Amino acid sequence: MTGIHDEEADDPQHPDEHIAPVPRISVQAFCETEQTLAAVTAAGQDRRLAKAHLTAKSGGLAAAIEVYDTMPTPNVIVIESDGTRDILEGLDDLAGVCDPGTRVVVIGNPGDTAPYRELVRRGVNDYVIGPVETIDVVRSICSLFSASEAIITGRVIAVVGAKGGVGASTVAHNVAWTIARDLALDSVVIDLDLAFGTAGLDYNQDPPQGIANAVLSQDRPDTALMERLLAKCTERLSLLAAPATLDRVYDFGAEAFDAIFDTLRMTTPCIVLDVPHQWSAWTKRALVNADDIVIVAEPDLANLRNTKNMLTVLKAARPNDRPPLYCINQVGMHKRAEIDVKSFAKTMESQPLAVIPFDSKLFSAAANNGQMIAEISKSHRTTELFQNMANRLAGRGEVKKPKRSLLGPLLKKLKGRPGRGSAPHRKAS
Repeated sequence: MTGIHDEEADDPQHPDEHIAPVPRISVQAFCETEQTLAAVTAAGQDRRLAKAHLTAKSGGLAAAIEVYDTMPTPNVIVIESDGTRDILEGLDDLAGVCDPGTRVVVIGNPGDTAPYRELVRRGVNDYVIGPVETIDVVRSICSLFSASEAIITGRVIAVVGAKGGVGASTVAHNVAWTIARDLALDSVVIDLDLAFGTAGLDYNQDPPQGIANAVLSQDRPDTALMERLLAKCTERLSLLAAPATLDRVYDFGAEAFDAIFDTLRMTTPCIVLDVPHQWSAWTKRALVNADDIVIVAEPDLANLRNTKNMLTVLKAARPNDRPPLYCINQVGMHKRAEIDVKSFAKTMESQPLAVIPFDSKLFSAAANNGQMIAEISKSHRTTELFQNMANRLAGRGEVKKPKRSLLGPLLKKLKGRPGRGSAPHRKAS
């Protein structure tokens, strides 16, 4: 996708922005400044460029022309212009040694005077005005492939509990259901708790196949296989269910689920991972590689400690991503000593995504009936909380109800009275 990037000041990443990862590609960058060289090198460590083979060196356009005079070009070339050379002339020379299909990103200088249309005519796919940060490089390279039919585009949301039994699965299932129904996005829930998963129960489904068939398959999962394994819950929501059996031990390597997630990304706008509360190579990888992370916690000391530890580790592993989010669940349980929300948020140094009140009758009715909270009570405060969470996580922003006016009830009554004449009128104030 061709375009000029003029980045906002609220990087690393805007809350509503979704940067899709790239497929297996080769990227070579030729930089003029140390800052750009450092930014490009750091971009090579970003999760979205994990499959890319990225190298960066100094020399700019002149070095690139010299290298490709005797070598084939990679999938992507990143060129920095320092403004001292006519960029159009340099691009003409580069075009003479470039292989067909190579995509070119130019990191320009504020002093460049070449019209953008002339850059496009010379095969430039993206133009970013320097100086650049790491996220600028990631965004630019990923955008080159986001319009391709083969690109992975789905947004992955990982939900995990800070402790066992805090209701993370309930949150994940309700948020996914709300995204599918209220936002009309085709969505898939993947229950990754193979031994004890509850998604099948919560959605009142009992599919004969699911995530175990995909991950234990000898062949690489493809779109056709995934379509066969998905159980249809609603018109727009599908489930990749856990077997929830104990006839085997489910031990996996770090990359065991990568092919499954990548395959579903290509066909599904939203994927919600119900991640079990355990710390292993594959659960950590699933969290780190997600577009958004939600940690579900209860308001007690163990959850406080675990949430803080998880936020710290995941932030460090994802320096160019939005920070992980957390929500506090089961708040206000009768006769239970709790850490108040204000103190919890102060320790996390951020506000929770949501504070979900304890309501044993509502949640137990939903669980026992295989229903979502909104199906039990459309007008309940918790239903609204899940709607706001769904909007935020799907990149739509929080939906807030309009403030009620103190004069609202009175005006409503006055409006309902029969007025004089054939048509009602409102007196100007």
